[in-house]
This record gives sequence, structure tokens and C-alpha cells, in this order.
Amino acid sequence: MKTSELAKLPELKLVQAKYEDREIKNGYTSDLLSDVLANAGENALLITIQAHKNTVAVASLLDCAGIIICNGKTIPEDMLQSAAQENIAIFNTGLNQFAASHLIYGRLNR
Repeated sequence: MKTSELAKLPELKLVQAKYEDREIKNGYTSDLLSDVLANAGENALLITIQAHKNTVAVASLLDCAGIIICNGKTIPEDMLQSAAQENIAIFNTGLNQFAASHLIYGRLNR
């Protein structure tokens, strides 16, 4: 699945649209950024409730394909700006992390 395909899912809202359209290899769900650093891989989709620019910094270091912010959390402008500079897509969803992970897992493993 490519990053652009996520924008077509009704459960997700694309909120930062300046990104590199890449093939998503896997997903990683965590709210602990040190855990993400240790375990998420390149071209992963990060699923979290951590809505701040440090999340973008971690995603950039790992070369993640995008970030999904769960529970309908408000995404601050500085996070959106950082993601635009790093060309990382950000999606927002009202789903919790479990449901969002299930959604993505199902799409990646068709």
C-alpha cells in the first residue's frame, strides 16, 4: 500500500498533505518514542497518540512513510509544519490505536 492510498480510507483524514508517496512496508504502534526508535522500521507507518513535533523527529530519523494520530487528538500547527518540512504525511482518526492498527494491518496483508 502506498501512502496516498491511506487518504482514500474513510476512517482516516489527511491533515498534512506535503509528503513523499512511498510504499508502506509495515506499521508500528506505540506511544513511547524511545520504543518507536528501537523497533519501528524504514517505510513503516507510525500509529500513536503522541501529537507533537518530537513524533515527527522520530519518524524522520527512521524514514517512516507516515504518521497516524489516533483518538481524534488535535494536531498542533508546529507538528504539521515539521512534517511538511520532512515530507511526512500525517493522518488523524477517531479510532483508538488498537482499531487503527487493525485497519492498517488488514490493508497491508491482503
